[in-house]
Amino acid sequence: MKTSDLIAQIRKKNSFLCVGLDTDKTKIPEFLLTEEDPIFAFNKTIIDATHPFAVAYKPNIAFYEAEGIEGWRALAKTIEYLNKNYPEIFTIADAKRGDIGNTAAMYAKSFFETFNFDSVTVAPYMGKDSVEPFLEYADKHTILLALTSNKGAHDFQTQPVQNRALYQIVLETSQTWKNAENLMYVVGATQADSLSEIRKIVPDSFLLVPGVGAQGGSLEEVCKHGLNSNIGLLINASRSIIYASNKADFADAAAAEAKRISALMKNVLRDL
Repeated sequence: MKTSDLIAQIRKKNSFLCVGLDTDKTKIPEFLLTEEDPIFAFNKTIIDATHPFAVAYKPNIAFYEAEGIEGWRALAKTIEYLNKNYPEIFTIADAKRGDIGNTAAMYAKSFFETFNFDSVTVAPYMGKDSVEPFLEYADKHTILLALTSNKGAHDFQTQPVQNRALYQIVLETSQTWKNAENLMYVVGATQADSLSEIRKIVPDSFLLVPGVGAQGGSLEEVCKHGLNSNIGLLINASRSIIYASNKADFADAAAAEAKRISALMKNVLRDL
């Protein structure tokens, strides 16, 4: 997907909501467990209920890997369903891969060709030869971990190196890599006070921002410091939407929560 198509969808829906499909069989409504593929049945219902309010979906690959072959099949059916029925929606493989050479190329092939995701999250620790194989794909996007929302982020990401935080060096250095225009970045919502500084380094890049909702990040603060002229944000909410209810009304509850968040986003965009 071209970045311009993503921007057009955001403006059409007045929303920059990404729904995280962190689908855990122990948390989905019990009656779905009798389905042939409970994970896909849950995902399909959530997607159908929330797509009017979402511009992106982000399956977290760990939840599918944990189920073995059945999980991979559910992931394949989920992305196929999205691409067939909602091709305008941006898809993110939250895989956090990071390796070099042929291994990186195979990870890129897996998510961009085999599964046909629009983007994949990648860890930058091994440097540009672990990222550039992903960047070779036209109209595909590599979402680099920059400043994450977890407590352990401060173990490395904010440590000073030559009078700058390490995450700032990651941002600056990655912009020099081949096909850097295909880069996006992960910045946690709980790190909203750093967004102004991040925007000085990557003013035009899209930022994927998890942590709004169950993790307590502030949508208002993220928007205040992170929006750019093309919106430039994908705000992810996972558990607060998909597990809004674990009863028969789970789809309606998910839709209501997605609608509530998108309404807040619409107000932000109206005030721009």
